[in-house]
Amino acid sequence: MRIDGKGLIDRAQPLRFQFEGIGHTGFEGDTLASALLAKGVRLMGRSFKYHRPRGVLTAGSEEPNALVTIGRGAAQEPNVRATMLEIYDGLDARAQNAWPSLRADAMAINDVAWPFLGAGFYYKTFMWPRGFWERLYEPLIRRAAGLGALSGAHHPDRSEKAYAFCDLLVIGSGPAGLAAALTAGRAGADVLLVEEDSLFGGRLNAETFEVDGLAGPDWAAQTVAELRDMENVRLMTRTCVVGAYDHGTYAAVERVGPHGARRPEGGVAETFWRIVAKRAILAAGAIERPVAFENNDRPGIMTASAVRAYLNRWGVASGQRVAVFGNNDDAHRTAVDLEAAGVEVAALIDSRAEIAPPDLNCPVYAGAMVTGSAGRLGLKRISVKTGRGNKDIEVDCLAMSGGWNPTVHLTCHMNGRPTWRADIASFVPTPGSIPGLVTAGACNGDFSTQACLKAGAEAAAAVLKDLGLKASGGARLAEAEDSPYRIAPLWAVPGTGRAWLDFQNDVTVKDVKQAAVENFRSVEHMKRYTTQGMATDQGKNSNVAALALLADATGRGIPETGTTTFRPPFSPVSLATFGAGAQGIGFAPQRLTTSHGESIARGAPMIEAGLWYRPSYFPQKGETHWRQSCDREVGYVRKAVGVCDVSTLGKIDLQGPGAAELLDFVYTNTFSTLKVGRVRYGLMLREDGFVMDDGTTARLGDQHYVMTTTTAAAGAVMRHLYFVHQALCPHLDVRFTSVTEQWAQFAVAGPKSRELLNGLLDQPVDNETWPFMACGDMAIGGIPGRLFRISFSGEHAYEVAVPARYGESLFKRLVARAEAMGGGAYGMEALNVLRIEKGHITHAEIHGRTTAFDIGFARMLSAKKDCIGKTMAAREGLVDPGRERLVGLKPVGGDSVLSAGAHLFDTGVAMTRETSLGYTTSAVFSPTLGHHIALGFLQRGPERMGEVIRCFDHMRGLEAEVEVCPPVFVDPDGGRTRG
Repeated sequence: MRIDGKGLIDRAQPLRFQFEGIGHTGFEGDTLASALLAKGVRLMGRSFKYHRPRGVLTAGSEEPNALVTIGRGAAQEPNVRATMLEIYDGLDARAQNAWPSLRADAMAINDVAWPFLGAGFYYKTFMWPRGFWERLYEPLIRRAAGLGALSGAHHPDRSEKAYAFCDLLVIGSGPAGLAAALTAGRAGADVLLVEEDSLFGGRLNAETFEVDGLAGPDWAAQTVAELRDMENVRLMTRTCVVGAYDHGTYAAVERVGPHGARRPEGGVAETFWRIVAKRAILAAGAIERPVAFENNDRPGIMTASAVRAYLNRWGVASGQRVAVFGNNDDAHRTAVDLEAAGVEVAALIDSRAEIAPPDLNCPVYAGAMVTGSAGRLGLKRISVKTGRGNKDIEVDCLAMSGGWNPTVHLTCHMNGRPTWRADIASFVPTPGSIPGLVTAGACNGDFSTQACLKAGAEAAAAVLKDLGLKASGGARLAEAEDSPYRIAPLWAVPGTGRAWLDFQNDVTVKDVKQAAVENFRSVEHMKRYTTQGMATDQGKNSNVAALALLADATGRGIPETGTTTFRPPFSPVSLATFGAGAQGIGFAPQRLTTSHGESIARGAPMIEAGLWYRPSYFPQKGETHWRQSCDREVGYVRKAVGVCDVSTLGKIDLQGPGAAELLDFVYTNTFSTLKVGRVRYGLMLREDGFVMDDGTTARLGDQHYVMTTTTAAAGAVMRHLYFVHQALCPHLDVRFTSVTEQWAQFAVAGPKSRELLNGLLDQPVDNETWPFMACGDMAIGGIPGRLFRISFSGEHAYEVAVPARYGESLFKRLVARAEAMGGGAYGMEALNVLRIEKGHITHAEIHGRTTAFDIGFARMLSAKKDCIGKTMAAREGLVDPGRERLVGLKPVGGDSVLSAGAHLFDTGVAMTRETSLGYTTSAVFSPTLGHHIALGFLQRGPERMGEVIRCFDHMRGLEAEVEVCPPVFVDPDGGRTRG
């Protein structure tokens, strides 16, 4: 099916590939679709719902039918569009949604049962009998759901993230996009031109038009060469802009690897780009829509523009005997190009009665329509209704055209709605839908090449003016064809059989009409009832025709009916690409402290805490269990000195005249009275009166505070501050920003902590000049930092902070000095033991269901001021003495194991849910005390000190008698902290 002398492929570079286990040969520049068509392969897939045979419909990313799976084993990748997949040596592709084979698909039985499987059948069928859902319906539905399948193993390739910034982002490289980029590039703007295809030029590569006397592809190549020579212009192919977001941010996916076998194993497959542009021009072109008629989905029935594209760009005839059917002049071009290439054209069929057909050697039927087709695995015949009666025509390919739909999708990603234009029978973007973005060319309803060139240049000139730049004078606009676009709407040919609208989701004209009959008259309701335009398709091929038919069925106009919501991504994006950099470890970002490398070097196992990776403990030679390491590290702090990286605590810098008032309002206690150079513990409530977070806030200057939060709640507290300032206290003159990553902070705790620091600080500290809860500036070797005398362990302790770039070096020096003094580094396990021994709470205790009253901090609610949550916290039920309140627990006899999550019961009662008096939140073995201890919440806890109750962990089978005691186990008077 190759046509000599046609196409932009490199016939000197043959490539071997497989489809459905059969070997084929294509050429460099071929897609899988073009290479298969060249071999006469028309059957490429099965439809989702009815498993009908399907072939390629289009030549771009809008392809709904030819979805394939490539690769084997862990490298298996499903749902790849054959129209976008560039072949390479060794490519192994196979069809989807078919068993046991593509030609003989057992699930094709669904097509026989179609009268029972119409739109919405699942809402009606699976309601009864009720007991069938879990045993029959759900398993069957889950097995049938989806198209291709993943292997279940980690893919060997990886994706990556990247960022780009520019003055002007040009989306699309057809005539409008090239003209825009050229105009802006010549003016000196920083331009980024992105193209979804592998080749710049858009439709110029698929047509026979000339631009400035050059063939379209040659003019595009010449323009791209000029752009490539400009230092201020960057060009990106195989890059699809998939979403438009706030503040000029665009998401784009670059296909780095799947187009070639040259990528090494484990190489980059795709790059997820975040592009921030001052301005953007959308020149994404338009998508040709099919015409709905009975059995219009057979392999061999394609859009007319796709037939032209395969002929002119890839040198492939889509059939040996081709008919053309359309409702617009653009369809005529397909017949002209086919005849010029020597392909037999069986007929040109135009639904309009009055046409001016081109000079052709084939029969021309005006005022006629294709009413049906024959040939299950491949088109063999079409039925045509003419003014003189019905006629059957033997063909193996039908090129159909229902007109062009401007690609409006990106302009709708921020809730914009397109505008109906009756003259082109389609929707166009509404100006201003995306701030900073303008549209040009076919995506704005300008369908001639000349109109696109002009629109692109004018859009660029307007953008340059906004940017304060001036288009270079004297630049001449290229000359090209300027044919008018003439169309008479034809959405569906009347008939009794199934006429397909949405090929990917198997939605027919009857389905849309049935939705209207059942009163799903809203476009959004119709969409969900029929599944038209859902999932990856996003209505690219079917939306306008379906909306027009719904409008007709409901007696409304198309503008009144409206459109469904186009959502990002414009084209499917793999989860691996969205989560680039997190393969095999989850999609959450990894946050590493400055001491991470040193902790790993010391053999510390890392645990995740609020997205941060922190050392659990630091094992030493001879230790075989984590408890040995933990007990040793607790001993460092209690007997000598320990060093712990606490950089992960949220750090929020607040400055301004209103900072003190804001802190008074968000905290239960008062901070406006805090003296400069001092630190105060604070408790923060939610609006419902429950505890949100706790931490310390230091006053570094008259209008300068630094708030610390728990690691897990840093983001939530930051959002809370933004809400309070913007919604509740907009009058306050205060600014705040997160500085968590800007400071590396280390706790130095233990009896020898001051001695250790005084060997490093430029100015030594003592108990008089630097008392407990003091803070201020300090320096180490001339490097400025901050010092806070606060303690989370109950020992004499400090926290020293330096700019993050010095964090690793300081950690090494602190640990080295600590080891020389009989101490060392300690991790999260020891940190947890130390804080429980001292009765300090974390989010294990303030887990969202506890109040200040519950944790014994009711006195921290100042009576002299208001604060968020104060009124709600005073509700009768939240201050009831019978509530579960914080207590300490220690085993009777000292040898029982306690665990977090256990329930508390009176002795002598059945240990059931109804008799539970509370629960434990934290439990550890205390090497300081020599037995297990726990914190928990017990009904009337403070009133039950000294009582013996039972602790039972149903899940682990642990049971113990425990004594209720105060939550502070070590140094309750605080002498060590203040000494």
